Amino acid sequence: MQDEPIQAVLIATLADQLKARGQTLATAESCTGGLLAGALTELPGSSAWFDRGWVTYSNHAKTQALGVPATLINTEGAVSEAVACAMAEGARRESGADYAVSVTGIAGPDGGSPAKPVGTVCFGWSTPKQTKTATQYFEGDRQQIRTQSVRYALTALNTLLADDAL
Repeated sequence: MQDEPIQAVLIATLADQLKARGQTLATAESCTGGLLAGALTELPGSSAWFDRGWVTYSNHAKTQALGVPATLINTEGAVSEAVACAMAEGARRESGADYAVSVTGIAGPDGGSPAKPVGTVCFGWSTPKQTKTATQYFEGDRQQIRTQSVRYALTALNTLLADDAL
């Protein structure tokens, strides 16, 4: 796969940043179904900086495991920056990790709507200094959307870690 060398570099850079600081990371995933945590733990020695990950695919799991308010999911939708923010903050709080990243979206092939088409993915990153969110629109089949989501989450997390170091 073409993205694998790039993804390996992103993960190695992330690992170096976290290890240098003695800090840890947690993940909270929905549409990626653990692909992000799986990619992170492909790197030998990841237990030095990767604490844990949640696959909170259902709305109930988001609420029960991460403390995402059910009212937030009902009003904003599970695929929203508000829910991605709550997922990231919940993962950071529940794990005690220094950083957390969340992913929630519509990977397809169905489940989309005119307001939130297939390929809509929302992200959250919770750091000691801030929580940020973003929404991206990816194209392709289910696997391509999930792979692009992992790469985007890693790229943005590396940028946030570099910014937090300033």
